[in-house]
Amino acid sequence: MAVQTDKLIYIVIPAKDEGERVGPVITECIAQGFKNIILVNDGSTDNTKEVGENAGAIVLNHKINLGAGAATQTGITEALRRGADIIVTIDADHQHFPEDIPLLIQKLEKKQADIVIGSRFLNKENQVPLLRRLFNQVGNIINFLITGLWVTDSQSGMKAINAEFAQEAEIKEDGFEFCIELIRYASHHDFDLEEVPIKVRYTADTLSKGQGFFMGLKMLARLRKYI
Repeated sequence: MAVQTDKLIYIVIPAKDEGERVGPVITECIAQGFKNIILVNDGSTDNTKEVGENAGAIVLNHKINLGAGAATQTGITEALRRGADIIVTIDADHQHFPEDIPLLIQKLEKKQADIVIGSRFLNKENQVPLLRRLFNQVGNIINFLITGLWVTDSQSGMKAINAEFAQEAEIKEDGFEFCIELIRYASHHDFDLEEVPIKVRYTADTLSKGQGFFMGLKMLARLRKYI
């Protein structure tokens, strides 16, 4: 599905030790027609940097691991510096399908939204493991308590945002709690948020990453200041 827009689009991929997985993410984004790809190498100890460069991405390097939120903001800042009109974030572990990126961009433009979240739970064909469903449901409840918005996939790493929102909603949370931080900013500053169904794949690698029970507790502790 090609994107019919004259907007300058950048793809941002935060990555920590994803050398075995991130290459196909980049090449599939390019195959979809997205040439402006920023890979933020967040203190990796493997060959993430080299894989990103060889696949055709602009690679930015954190000398130490700063966290998913910090890495995402680094990529967004660089995309804005380069004149991006729309910024799409996608996970580095090949969990998402780059072919879904046009769905987010079309929703952003058609609805004149400011942020569009790709929701794995709106796509009934996805086989999401039970524990992952439970963890994300808890995250959705925490998100609702903090933001007042019910979002079906508050922890999704696949998002599209316009430049105005990106410039105003600077990410300050370094960890995964940045996902709720962005939703809260949209809610409290009258930015329009939409969701679209996306596909997702789960492997042993993708299930070993992301948020588990103890990481969720840490996230909740960091977000208490917003309650």
